[in-house]
Amino acid sequence: MQKSMGLVVLTLFLGMLIGAILSQVIGLFLEEGSVAEQLFVRSVSFGPELNHWDLVVLDITFGFKLHFNFMSVIGVFVASQMLRWYR
Repeated sequence: MQKSMGLVVLTLFLGMLIGAILSQVIGLFLEEGSVAEQLFVRSVSFGPELNHWDLVVLDITFGFKLHFNFMSVIGVFVASQMLRWYR
């Protein structure tokens, strides 16, 4: 059965979101500055720079950043495996 692109994107996004939430929860129980805490909590950010337009009457800011850490990658992997076996 063919899966729609929207379902695939939603599943991967939810996997990343759940992984990020789990990393924050795990980080609460780890000693600050430890190697384990850095592995689970520290993230890598990337995305375009913010664009700020001041049009005197209107002030507009565009941009987004994606933050990836170890648990969000694990969450995406688990979500992709679940999507693979989902009918």
